[in-house]
Amino acid sequence: MHWMWAVMLGLPFAAQAQGHLATLDRDMVGPRSQVLVLGTAHLSNMPKSFNPAALDGVLDKLAAFKPDIITVEDEPGEDCDLAARQPAKYGKNYCPSTDAAKAATGLALTAALAEADQTLKTWPAQPDAAQRRRFAAVLLAANEPTSAYVQWLQLPQAERRAGDTLDDALVARLQRIAGTNNESYQIAAVLAARLGLQRVHAVDNHTGDRIDVPDIKAFVRSIEGAWAAGSAETKALRKQQDALKLAPDLLPLYRAINDPASLAVDADANVLTAMRGKSPENYPQMWVAGWEIRNLRMVANIRETFRERPGARVLTIVGSAHKSWFDAWLGQLQGVDIVSAVDVLR
Repeated sequence: MHWMWAVMLGLPFAAQAQGHLATLDRDMVGPRSQVLVLGTAHLSNMPKSFNPAALDGVLDKLAAFKPDIITVEDEPGEDCDLAARQPAKYGKNYCPSTDAAKAATGLALTAALAEADQTLKTWPAQPDAAQRRRFAAVLLAANEPTSAYVQWLQLPQAERRAGDTLDDALVARLQRIAGTNNESYQIAAVLAARLGLQRVHAVDNHTGDRIDVPDIKAFVRSIEGAWAAGSAETKALRKQQDALKLAPDLLPLYRAINDPASLAVDADANVLTAMRGKSPENYPQMWVAGWEIRNLRMVANIRETFRERPGARVLTIVGSAHKSWFDAWLGQLQGVDIVSAVDVLR
């Protein structure tokens, strides 16, 4: 006993506290939430030969996980509303314009967010086509295009038309979304519609990583210079993944992306090089601080999606560079278990 206390007293207090926090849910009552973080390639950067059908194997594996909640790396409408109210801080083009959806529905962004929230609370078990068209229009006005596309996909083909405030301009936008290479649309929305979910949750956040420096060009040069010092291991990994992107089945690519060894190389390339970057102003280290703020706020947004749903099965789809941080920080939450993406994709 004396030996044990000597060891404990020798540990930094923060380490002792962290160890204690990890055990607070050991006797919890009720089901534990299961969170699967899928690291993804950004499909907008895929080769011209990319065919969404190459994702079928990935979608089958994710569907077998049976998520109740799906989150995506998009800015939520609420953040767009916040930014619109503070243009001096965030600029006038922080989020895409919702003017077309406002003209169709008569709803400004704040009002659209409120109607979307109320619609979800009263959503029937068997919504009709008119309700789905109206809800899609409201979601576009709320700057939630991925969720709007979820509604569109659940309409019968013959009902994918204008009507119920979803006018021709908004239909055209949803049709463009269908042909857009974006993991939010081609993975998250397609999967949500397949599982009968009514929305996805946008959880990205850029309010804390807008670095305020006098010379932004020098800042960017400093970060790029730090990243350029990446190892041969990083370059070899990129080459391997680029080859996998050309395959007709992208399941091997997603297995490689989510492999712990690959994630470690990604983390080193992204942050370790920046922390070692030399700059009179410490610009690379500032970038890392912004990166951490962004990830922390995204993790908090994910947690909010299942705050009232203990035991939820959550799939969060995010650029692979974020996955190591998500796994680490989500795994520290009480009553939460991290599901191995490698096991799900196997």
